[in-house]
Amino acid sequence: MPRFAPAIFLSFALGLAGCAGPKAPVPAPVPEAPPARLVLRPATFADLPGWTADRVAEALPALRRTCARLARLSDTQTIGNDALAGRVADWRAPCAAAERIGAQDARAFFEANFIPFALSNNDAADGLFTGYYEPELRGSLKRSARFSIPLYGRPDDLVTVDLGAFRDELRGQRIAGRVENGALRPYDTRQRITEGSLGQRGKPLLWVDDATEAFFLEVQGSGRVVLEDGRILRVGFAAQNGQPYVPIGRTLIERGALTREDVSLQSIKAWLLAHPAEAAAIRNSNPSYVFFRVLDGDGPLGSEGVALTPGRSLAVDRAFLPMGVPVFLDADDPLDPAQRLQRLVMAQDTGGAIRGPVRGDVFWGAGKAAEERAGRMRSTGRAWLLLPRAVAERRLRVS
Repeated sequence: MPRFAPAIFLSFALGLAGCAGPKAPVPAPVPEAPPARLVLRPATFADLPGWTADRVAEALPALRRTCARLARLSDTQTIGNDALAGRVADWRAPCAAAERIGAQDARAFFEANFIPFALSNNDAADGLFTGYYEPELRGSLKRSARFSIPLYGRPDDLVTVDLGAFRDELRGQRIAGRVENGALRPYDTRQRITEGSLGQRGKPLLWVDDATEAFFLEVQGSGRVVLEDGRILRVGFAAQNGQPYVPIGRTLIERGALTREDVSLQSIKAWLLAHPAEAAAIRNSNPSYVFFRVLDGDGPLGSEGVALTPGRSLAVDRAFLPMGVPVFLDADDPLDPAQRLQRLVMAQDTGGAIRGPVRGDVFWGAGKAAEERAGRMRSTGRAWLLLPRAVAERRLRVS
């Protein structure tokens, strides 16, 4: 029986009931939520909860990495949609100052060179903030009975399209697929790929020993693989198959396996481990699939193209927020509900599940402690965007 049959049966039954007596009142229509829209409201550093207590000097290495990237760009290059964060020229002075200052002057530096703006989605200032980490897997460069799960590199036939290059209203949106007979078609789903559909198109970088850990490596976007000889390879995001991202936590809730209150990285992993016969089907309920590349040097790399800083790098929705801009966060602490997570971070990454103007994913680093914190973080919070003073003052004059 099709899974929508119960809904059809219920509608039919209600229709018969309506014939037998007075009509039930028609429920009022639920108003649709307005489209997501970034709203910036001027603020001061005194408005930032916990600003004076945060060790803002810890954010300087992340800012300097952004500045190193900007140094390679022309002065006229815009930053963000509609030059939200100005042009590269507006960042030359703050970046030069950031190279000169010591940790003891960090707070004064930010206050002198930036102006904060409160973020909201239309009128909603509260948003969702989650966490991610760099997982560590066991693997091999050769397939074996133990190491049988491939981590694929990007296939040659995968085509990624930036829709913003064709329509201004589609900026920040991307699709991917493969060309067949001159037309772009959807790429293989996760289920088809894990069942071997890539064939000769598949390019395994290496092989790992745990399908669930490989799945969460995709969710995190990058990680480390410890080889049999002790060497460590760092892998990072190369491409995605263009299929929609479906959180498997939601799938488990819909199936009654977990409650919304109980969902976390830890509870999902525990359920998959306890139900090996059903684990593949649950993983495949997310049709999105990530392809990797081997990374050299510092890492992991975020979408900005710079190495992420644990506890100080943030993934955002680049349809709304530009890469490389400081953001101050005030959210529930994932490990202690009585405390607040109040810190300066840098928007240096993106993620398939990060959607909306007031939405972020904090990078916590590598190891079990980072996994624990990231896996339990599902925090309500607010955020402020810090714009270079020259950009902010132009915005304030216009408004």
